[in-house]
Order: sequence, then structure tokens, then C-alpha cells
Amino acid sequence: MPTFETVRHVNHSPERMFDLVADVEKYPEFVPLCERLIVRQRRVDEAEHEVLIADLTAGYGPVRETFTSMVTLDRSALAIKVEYIDGPFRFLDNRWNFTPRDGGGSDIHFWISYEFRSRMLGALMGSMFDRAFRKFSEAFERRADALYGVSA
Repeated sequence: MPTFETVRHVNHSPERMFDLVADVEKYPEFVPLCERLIVRQRRVDEAEHEVLIADLTAGYGPVRETFTSMVTLDRSALAIKVEYIDGPFRFLDNRWNFTPRDGGGSDIHFWISYEFRSRMLGALMGSMFDRAFRKFSEAFERRADALYGVSA
């Protein structure tokens, strides 16, 4: 099953980067392949983390797929966990962690592992998803620079 992991150094605080990634409704404005994102439910769990149930529609050319995931926002740990619920995948697991850097800024740790349910869909969209995931952290850094300015 495809897995991708990266650490990106940015000139913004971990708290700002957490807030940016946690603002899922804005993803269609800047995240590669994300055409639509609807939050169906928001709640606070027993550990006081905000939990979202969201539908994301990804598209490339004529192909559109919508999947549902549970997003757990752990502000105290500066961590975001995305767990797959339903859609075209057999499996999807995604983690974001934000850590401060000495001298300012932060490191964005991005990890994702997934497998399409259909071999044909995997062949059609797999390489495109791989390219998009490689650009995710970069897209969030560009968005942070646009919102917060280029320096920390």
C-alpha cells in the first residue's frame, strides 16, 4: 500500500500551522485535487479534542471521488489524525504533527498511507494521488505565507 512521509521546515509557528491545517473547510481554495469539502458533524470527544466528520471530493480531469473521514484535532499535542470511514479506499490513514524549531518557525510532519478499493481506480488515480500528496505540505506552506506573511 502506498505510503508517503515528509518533514517540511516553515517560518510559521506550530500553532499557526495547526490552525491552518485544522481549517478543513478552506481546503478547496488551495489543496491539490480538493474540489469540495463538507463538514457533516463537529463534536468534542472525551479527551476534549474536536472531532469532525467530513466528506472530501477529489477530482482530476473527468474523475471525481468522494470519501468520508474522521478528523481528530488535538490542539494540546499539535497533532491532527485523519481516519477513513467510507469511499473509494480500502484503507486511508493520515497524520500531521507540528513541532517548534529552535530559532523560530516549525516543522510540519506529514504522513499518509492508503490503498484504493478498486485495482482499476488505483491504476487510474494512484500516481496522480502520489504527486498530489507530495505537494500537500508545500501547498500549506504557501497558504501560510499568503495569510501570515513570509516571516515567522
